Amino acid sequence: MNRLKKVSVICLAVFLFGVSAFGQRTEISIALSEHFFDTVMDAVFQYSPPPRLPLAGNFAPFGLASDGSPAFLKAAYADRDPTDAVCDESIRLQRENSGIRTSVRFREGQILAPLAFSGNYNPPLIGCIDFAGWAESRVDLVFDEAGQRLVANATVNGVHLNGTGGVGSSLIARMVQNSIDRRINPIEIIKLDKISLMLPLQNSSNIRMKAVGISHQIHNEVLVIRIAYEFQKV
Repeated sequence: MNRLKKVSVICLAVFLFGVSAFGQRTEISIALSEHFFDTVMDAVFQYSPPPRLPLAGNFAPFGLASDGSPAFLKAAYADRDPTDAVCDESIRLQRENSGIRTSVRFREGQILAPLAFSGNYNPPLIGCIDFAGWAESRVDLVFDEAGQRLVANATVNGVHLNGTGGVGSSLIARMVQNSIDRRINPIEIIKLDKISLMLPLQNSSNIRMKAVGISHQIHNEVLVIRIAYEFQKV
């Protein structure tokens, strides 16, 4: 009797997922609204210090930036501790700055993420410069099949600065852009094995769900993620 009940439960689960044979696929949809991401951001900034990204290492040696333009260099005689709490040469993401809130927005089929920040930089002979502003960024979703993850890559399209007093503003903007591009990515969104099933079979083997593809679309300011799963015997 127990064996019959166990087999019945397995059959019901398979039926609910619309699968009638091994190798066939089914799909799970997840809808994420802008309000959901706003709530996540509120929780992040409420329960932890602002995320911090170091600026150090974002400029090339010998007085030139990566694009060939002049860049500040640390003086050879300067003995500065880059972890100095007073001027630690970093940017800190903020919930809001200059009327711009760190958020996720869905516009014209794109995922946009304005990022508010503040920070400081310590060029030689000048001293610590405080700055603030916000960055325009676009987010692309990537399916990591090997790692069974959905990850996001943020690309900064523009940086808006205030508070530098005109000192090195273009250089600082590039450093901010590089820090965000290089140190935030990739962002893990979903571990796909956490929303899969493992079904026991009668012969001591199992059926598992493995993610094999992802697509997404934006509709009415809601991101709909469709995850294609394949049932495999293991």
